[in-house]
Amino acid sequence: MQSRVKLLGHPVHQMLVVVPLGLFVMAVLFDLADVVLDRMTWATTSYWNIAGGIVIGLIAAAFGAADWLAIPAGTRAKRIGAVHGVGNVFVVALFAVALAIRASQFGHDVTRFALVLELGAFLLGAVTGWLGGELVDRMGIGVDDGANANAPNSITHKTIGGPGIPAARA
Repeated sequence: MQSRVKLLGHPVHQMLVVVPLGLFVMAVLFDLADVVLDRMTWATTSYWNIAGGIVIGLIAAAFGAADWLAIPAGTRAKRIGAVHGVGNVFVVALFAVALAIRASQFGHDVTRFALVLELGAFLLGAVTGWLGGELVDRMGIGVDDGANANAPNSITHKTIGGPGIPAARA
């Protein structure tokens, strides 16, 4: 199945999702640098990365939800898409709580609790990002009319061919 919402022939969700992921990853790295180097510039940059990631993440989620609704019911892709989407809502929520905690700090400095939330969201985001890759790269969801919405897991099975070609054990 192809994406419901495209811009210049490319799925909007897949174009947007890389922005919050990159902003969130850099926020965590900048906060870790702040802890090690104790420079307020890192914390402030991280704070604004999180704010931007939340805004664009919510926009990307709207386009992802539109695409998810088009996935055939009862398929492995529909189940993975649901876990991917709900998991990403938790990622954004954890970063939002961390941002709210930091909003009361001078210079938006990171607290230990906020950093723990960010690290948890970062790890959850790695899992949900992999699930998104599974949908697109393994199953062809959003990019191929011949998508295989029931393709097996890429960790336990290898496929011969591409999207739309039935999975076969190598």
